[in-house]
Amino acid sequence: MVELSPVPFAVLITRMFREMERKQAIFDYPLRRLVSGSPSRDLSVTIHGHRAASPFGPAAGPHTQLAQNIVLAWLAGGRVMELKTVQIKDDLVIPRPCIDMQTVGFNVEWSQELSLSQSLEEYVKASMLIEMLKASGLAAGMGDTVFDMSVGYDLAGIRSPKVRAFLGGMRDASGIVEKLRTQIPAPWAHLKDLPFPTKLSDTLTLSTFHGCPPEEIESIGAFLLEEMGLHLVVKLNPTLLGKPALTAILHDSLGYHDLHVPDAAFAKDAKWEQIEGIVDRLGRLADRLGHSFGVKFSNTLLVENHKNFFPDSEKQMYLSGAPLHVLAIALVRRFRETFGDRFPISFSAGIDAGNFADAVALGLKPVSVCSDLLKVGGYGRAQRYFARLIDRMETLNAVDIDAYILKSFGQAESALADLDLPAERADACRRALAQGGDLTMAAGDAFPAWVGKARLRNTEIYAARVLADPRYHAVENSVAPRKIGSRLALFDCLTCDKCIPLCPNDANFPLPIPPTTLPIRHLRRTADGWAVDESGVLTLAKPHQIGTFADACNECGNCDVMCPEDGGPYLSKPLFFGSVESWRQAEGRDGFAFEILPDGLRMHGRFGDRTVTVESGNDDVASVRYTGTGFDLRLDPAQPAGTAEGHAEQAVDLTCLDIMELLRRAVTGSDNFVSAGIDYQRTQTGSPISQ
Repeated sequence: MVELSPVPFAVLITRMFREMERKQAIFDYPLRRLVSGSPSRDLSVTIHGHRAASPFGPAAGPHTQLAQNIVLAWLAGGRVMELKTVQIKDDLVIPRPCIDMQTVGFNVEWSQELSLSQSLEEYVKASMLIEMLKASGLAAGMGDTVFDMSVGYDLAGIRSPKVRAFLGGMRDASGIVEKLRTQIPAPWAHLKDLPFPTKLSDTLTLSTFHGCPPEEIESIGAFLLEEMGLHLVVKLNPTLLGKPALTAILHDSLGYHDLHVPDAAFAKDAKWEQIEGIVDRLGRLADRLGHSFGVKFSNTLLVENHKNFFPDSEKQMYLSGAPLHVLAIALVRRFRETFGDRFPISFSAGIDAGNFADAVALGLKPVSVCSDLLKVGGYGRAQRYFARLIDRMETLNAVDIDAYILKSFGQAESALADLDLPAERADACRRALAQGGDLTMAAGDAFPAWVGKARLRNTEIYAARVLADPRYHAVENSVAPRKIGSRLALFDCLTCDKCIPLCPNDANFPLPIPPTTLPIRHLRRTADGWAVDESGVLTLAKPHQIGTFADACNECGNCDVMCPEDGGPYLSKPLFFGSVESWRQAEGRDGFAFEILPDGLRMHGRFGDRTVTVESGNDDVASVRYTGTGFDLRLDPAQPAGTAEGHAEQAVDLTCLDIMELLRRAVTGSDNFVSAGIDYQRTQTGSPISQ
């Protein structure tokens, strides 16, 4: 098993800018897919008093744990970053695999895999990288980004010094910013003086874990509002619908008869009547303190594990995707029936290109995404979200999100009738609607209330619509990605490259190895010197190969699910570690690591129970040093028999050497986290990279 390990800041910077220059991409995300909004439509929303240039962002989960995740989400148009939930237990052992997107979406991971201090630094790194990209001209009018913290799960943990330190660090990260500022590599030294934000966040979404007692929720909320001085959102569970209503939707309306929510989930979770009181009281408390308060729909839904994808230890799993969307929208409807437009609602449940624009039209903000970004195309799928939203805004002649909310469902006049406006003002609003005039000016100080009434009406219409929409039904979401029956090996596959963009951490990457043939050779000593015996060939027929960066891989299993072949890229493809230390710690996994030498590069390799090293120099000399158990040789891989020097107790398999030389040239000759690490270390010593 490999362990998730943050990429050093200098390595992230080195790769980011080198890749921009060489490939017009960042972390394998092509810049041609950069989401930059619309010059004629204002997509911005206000989140707890902060402007976000778009209502879209990644949900707290696999897309917001590492710095490169957050940068990728930003490139895809995300401007509200719901950061991965952290808690006092920051040494969790996560079941592997932990994400199953075969149909609708399930997972068994629910908190950060890094320590609290690592999480804090990752978020600071991400913020600084975004500022660097903005300084490079990539924001294109969409510069405002909001970072939203997420914590769980009990009051004792959140009140602990450890979690308080995390919260304090997010509110004042000046020390970390200054430390990281010194790590910016020399080629980008001109960026060291950027005014990097030191107050990363003063907003927080409380993740009320399944079974969290109602009184605990309220106590945590009060603590975060009063003692920590934060704007607060409380994430609520789908079980609030109650068993009869939830089952009627899930089974009867949508047809997911194989999904069963344990009775204990309903018994332990808060009831609607309890949440009504909690929300009202926390809302009043926030008002008195001058803070913002809202709710989020929804948490995932706890269901029994009836599948065989996750480890046998996991008896329950968490549902996401299409069915959760319908359940969460039903909760939005019920909440607004109770509270009207009193509280803002953030939303994350089954969002995709087909419903993102509708969710925005309900006034939900942010509208965050997880499951859909785990499908083929990954972060690039967000392009269609924005294309459809902007297209609808243009069709409706809506210049901003509020105007879009008013016009999207055709409820502007009905919403206007819900207000008790003077006739002259109401007539001005109707004329502005009919003639495409300025709705804000026409309504004056009544404009926010008008938009609020439209949000309520839009919600009623949409909630009824999604319940009947076939795209959310089980029959439309029951087909798993197609498998073709072949099994992955170290080299060659379909090279469909699906595994590269759908990895939230950018752990999978292309290796530029052209079609080639490697002879299977053994070098043996003879009475006269050395001889080579050949016993076949290893053929690489595909135009390129796939590698995996171990430090950024948490073995979630998502690339396995989406791969047309069996075996999982993260388990089968060449695995590269960011350090020799991490390579040694993962002793049960085949893989490779590089070590910088004063005059060259040492590559460590593990093939089953064999470990070998290959040392190559910085010069053009073809000779390498090849060592392993029972042998220590110096030779030219192209002519081993005529150049070999050293000792070998028995015949030496040269196949490992040939594979490692092939991989070394491919890795160091392309843009990836491994080569960026080598590149950065070389710049520190002034030595060239070995190609």
